[in-house]
Amino acid sequence: MRILPTGAPILRAAEMRAAEQRCFDAGVGQAELMERASLAVAGEVARLGAGQPVLVLAGPGNNGGDAYGVARLLRDWGHDVAVAALGQPAHGAAAENFAKWNAPVQALAEATPRPVVVDGLFGTGMTRALDDAVAAQLARLVGAASVTVAIDLPSGIATDSGADLGAPDGITATVALGALKPGHVLGAGVARCGHVLLADIGVEAATAWHSIDRPALRGPAFDAHKYRRGLVVAVAGSMAGASRLAARAALHGGAGYVILAAQEAASGGPDAIVHRAVHDGNALTELLTDARIGAVLVGPGLGRDDAAVDLLNAAVDCDRDLVIDGDALTLLGSDAAHRLRARGAATLLTPHAAEFSRMFEAGEDKITATLAAAQATGAAVIHKGPDTVVAWPDGKVVVASAASPWLSTAGTGDVLAGLVAARHAAGGSADEAVWLHARAARRAGPAFAADDLIAQIPAALGECL
Repeated sequence: MRILPTGAPILRAAEMRAAEQRCFDAGVGQAELMERASLAVAGEVARLGAGQPVLVLAGPGNNGGDAYGVARLLRDWGHDVAVAALGQPAHGAAAENFAKWNAPVQALAEATPRPVVVDGLFGTGMTRALDDAVAAQLARLVGAASVTVAIDLPSGIATDSGADLGAPDGITATVALGALKPGHVLGAGVARCGHVLLADIGVEAATAWHSIDRPALRGPAFDAHKYRRGLVVAVAGSMAGASRLAARAALHGGAGYVILAAQEAASGGPDAIVHRAVHDGNALTELLTDARIGAVLVGPGLGRDDAAVDLLNAAVDCDRDLVIDGDALTLLGSDAAHRLRARGAATLLTPHAAEFSRMFEAGEDKITATLAAAQATGAAVIHKGPDTVVAWPDGKVVVASAASPWLSTAGTGDVLAGLVAARHAAGGSADEAVWLHARAARRAGPAFAADDLIAQIPAALGECL
């Protein structure tokens, strides 16, 4: 399982530079801040390296300055340390740290592999691909090591998008300095950063973007009843299995009452689910006049025929809070913003990457694209994937990127949609559902089916009470 700091701030490169500048303006010198960073990284290298010989790779910028500081500290603590460099810091605290090293430095191309490698070539601010020769040398040295620790970000990961710019495989851990960066939680960074450890270096990181945290939930009040806990209506379509999965997930996700509205009332599934026959959009409109409904879910297994369009229109036009998933997202397509921003009730969207691309423009990175979609539609958007981004129109963002890869199986998206509906109907938030979904997957172990995932939801929920 990938370790990632929970509830941690996420800053883009420019925001991190601004936060550091505020630190300087408050009287903290650049050299002092760099020493804090070097000390944090050196401590982790000493812990993870367990006394083995260390090779520190130093670049020409501030990341290289941190690297020289790490090398000096480890040497002072009695470790066997060698340094290989790509260029030399020319000014500022980085140059001072280079001077303090005062020992031989190899060229990167001539470096001899060692069991522990510290990657301090390039960190925050990287936007262009590594030179092929540099990437090859970095891959050679990381591949030969048993432990590799990256300073702030692995060399070859784009800071603000997580794009792969030549980063090597095999990074053991990355020590994020002051705050997480988008590159730790998006794209190739999810796989290439290894475990991410957050070092507090005294920089204030004020932001509306955070990594996901375990929610603090409350059980039902002593006088609770089924409608107060949340009434969810799941609209079924041509693929009944998907809507049944979603309805069952809503039931186990804390909803007090779940209605499965289908063209023909079915008898399958848990007896606790109430089945209602809804033959067309008019019948669904009538059902959705019930003021006790906390959330309507449309999309799982809906289909894309005229009957599906009729049901979707009824759901979008209702004045109840609405969760839109699966086929309903594809039917809305690029018209989503126009159709949804006029709704008076809350809307939540749960697209995966392909559905998102059919609805919205691609942004510079997944966070900004998802945030733009939320602001265009007035909806909370859960942009699914190994780096799930949840964004709200007010600018809040939560990123989850430590979920089980075994979630890549049919039906798990339907389960998430049902969870989103349940938590929203109960007065909770979309990121609660994302956390519960990921935790249930961890509890389910390897090679589970979506049905097995549902069975783990109550226990995952219980961990939050």
